[in-house]
Amino acid sequence: MFRAPHRMTALSVALLSVGLSFGAMAQTPSKEATQSGAASAPAMSTNKTAPRGASDAKLSHGEKKFIEDTAKDGMAEVQLGQLAAQKAGSEDVKKFGQKMVDDHTKANDQLKQLAQSKGVELPTDIDRSAKREHDKLSKLSGADFDREFMDHMVSDHKKAVKDFQKEAKSAKDPDVKSFASSTLPTLEQHLQLAQQTDAQVRTASRGGNTMRTNTSSTSTTPPASGTAPKKGY
Repeated sequence: MFRAPHRMTALSVALLSVGLSFGAMAQTPSKEATQSGAASAPAMSTNKTAPRGASDAKLSHGEKKFIEDTAKDGMAEVQLGQLAAQKAGSEDVKKFGQKMVDDHTKANDQLKQLAQSKGVELPTDIDRSAKREHDKLSKLSGADFDREFMDHMVSDHKKAVKDFQKEAKSAKDPDVKSFASSTLPTLEQHLQLAQQTDAQVRTASRGGNTMRTNTSSTSTTPPASGTAPKKGY
């Protein structure tokens, strides 16, 4: 008579033990879940995107201005080169103008890539002085255009070479320094060619003036009787 209650008590204890075990398992996170959570937390906290234009902060004011000024000057060289290809009287001046279009278009494209990587917004138009020069040249043609255009090209490229030499030497940003250093030889070549073409234009202009002077000074009055006619050039 006392065995049945004993069996029920043992069964109750067993069931109670199983229930406690399941409860403990439900409250305690698994080792894998703990490790997974610990690993994912740092990844979320470090997954940040740098704000746009953050690289711009690395540039000095001088480097940023150099990029902006070079963009305006490059656009001006292309526009003036196109004008020279149309209005120049000398074939050498026309060729020089076309070279400005080709070389500065290429340099402008490289500069756009540099500016984009640094978060620098480039100007979309040339400055006022370049516009005045363009308007002045657009009213000239032939030899008059050649003299004015080549004189401007010499002075422009002297300044450009000086600016690029300075940036190639003193720029702190490696990309700006590289752009200045790699573009400088082309600008030096432009300056040398501009000086040579300018000298040719001036020589041709002096020759034309001399011919006009000699022609106007030649007398059309018949020589006096008994005197030999003078030889002219």
